[in-house]
Amino acid sequence: MHVTLIHPRVGRRAGQKGYVRTWKMEPMPPATLAALIPSEVERCFFDDRMEAIPFDAPTDLVAISVETYTAKRAYQIASEYRRRGVPVVMGGFHATLCPDEVERYADSVVVGEAELLFPELIDDYRAGTPKRRYTSASRPTHKVRPDRSIYAHNRYLPVRLVEFARGCRFSCDFCAIQSFYKSTHTHRDIDQVLEEIAAVRRMGQMIFFVDDNINSSPGKAKELMRTLIPLKIRWVSQSSINVAWDKESLDLMRRSGCQGVLVGLESLNPDNLDAMDKGFNLMKGGPSAAMAAFREHGLRVYGTFVFGYDHDSPEGMRSTLDWARDEALFIGAFNHITPFPGTPLFARLQEEGRLLYDAWWLDEGYRYGEIPFRPAGMSPEDLADICAEARRVFYSWPHIFRRAAHRVHLRDPWMLLNFLVINAMHHFDIDTRMGMPMGDEDWKGELLEVT
Repeated sequence: MHVTLIHPRVGRRAGQKGYVRTWKMEPMPPATLAALIPSEVERCFFDDRMEAIPFDAPTDLVAISVETYTAKRAYQIASEYRRRGVPVVMGGFHATLCPDEVERYADSVVVGEAELLFPELIDDYRAGTPKRRYTSASRPTHKVRPDRSIYAHNRYLPVRLVEFARGCRFSCDFCAIQSFYKSTHTHRDIDQVLEEIAAVRRMGQMIFFVDDNINSSPGKAKELMRTLIPLKIRWVSQSSINVAWDKESLDLMRRSGCQGVLVGLESLNPDNLDAMDKGFNLMKGGPSAAMAAFREHGLRVYGTFVFGYDHDSPEGMRSTLDWARDEALFIGAFNHITPFPGTPLFARLQEEGRLLYDAWWLDEGYRYGEIPFRPAGMSPEDLADICAEARRVFYSWPHIFRRAAHRVHLRDPWMLLNFLVINAMHHFDIDTRMGMPMGDEDWKGELLEVT
């Protein structure tokens, strides 16, 4: 048996050759699936972002992990294979949140995490008795190490991705992660994580713990960080803001080699934070006090903001941009809220009749960066323009150099170099991603539904 693993791109303009550089990290889902395939089964991997897919190459089964942004392209790829008589299975976030939709384009759908389901699925296909749907009844313990040998023929960003935990205990209303994991948080054994770090670490490369919220279970996070201290690695991850009020955690993060964290700041408006169930962002002095605590421990912050909640105004969003500049964020994301299917936000906007598309991720008229709903305080076009303006200003050369001059960046020449390289990449990527279609505009086929 031969299994083909595919990572789909978000989209491609007609005639487009390259892809968004900052989106070229190693994809973890196909490497995890590769590790779950029995050794006697052949496998190959194609990354749609970086190479052409050889649809006519012989294979017995195709497996695709689908996110909402990549759903349309995944269905295009599936249609090509299914026209050739090759069965296609799909899993991932979108398959779990929209299984009925995904089932229209796949021979089998995996609902939930793959560790407990994919080996069974492979056995069923080898026996000729596949099911239409495989649903996980519990959370796996994540004992599999991703098979990174599938990455060998592609050049990804020089960051090594490792997973310690999945999920988050918070229930932010816009977040697909809390919908997928139902606000739960599970961990791998620390010894397994250490073995993986030893296998993947390279001189001069950062370790990125891809956890949705590495500090969601503080005790486990501290246990991990204590074991990291002797390794002398440099690492980054994602964390909720409340870790800023735990001095022991901040100290352990610093001592274990943490260089910075992505923090969902989301908004500086208390009413917006209440609406998204993130009022805890304002505790103990709010974002400014949190930033001071992070900087005190030498931790840089990648701050993310979402614009478009009902209490937003153009003036307030521009004030947020000024705040991000003055706080010298290492990186900043200024995105409109995206109503992902399966989230409370999507259900609320749908109930209020404010969605502009039944399924924006499949609509021929939708483009990346456009607003798929009616904001309360401005037009969709004005909201999109303000988001684009914020990115262009934040990643303009004067703003980059002003932020670079902050002592938190100057204190470490190696991290200052990383700051300049990463911000320059964002500077050039802004217009590359804006207006990108969902799916491949050069693809002229029709989506083939399962009958």
